Amino acid sequence: MKLADISSGADWIIWVLFLIFLAISIILLSGHGSWFISGYNTASKEEKAKYDEKKLCRTTGFGMAVITVLILVMGLFEDVLPAGFAYISCGIVVFDCLMIIIAIHTICKKK
Repeated sequence: MKLADISSGADWIIWVLFLIFLAISIILLSGHGSWFISGYNTASKEEKAKYDEKKLCRTTGFGMAVITVLILVMGLFEDVLPAGFAYISCGIVVFDCLMIIIAIHTICKKK
């Protein structure tokens, strides 16, 4: 069974999602768009001062780029990939999110 066999939505939805994630990734990778980062945009000025905003945006942008590439692969190769790839992609997203959280709390803090 292929990934295309278990997908029940319209194909254009995956491409719209890909474009949205791509735009957010580019904004974050450029060092801007801290308002996209949940928790940071609502933090107090004292809490924000503890983090390097450019590193925070780039770290989050890199994590978003990984998910964006995963969406692209699933959209392009849905007729080739096995149905089990849906579970693999979920695992990759969870691992990526954990790595983003760890990086934010280690790399992105000011010393």
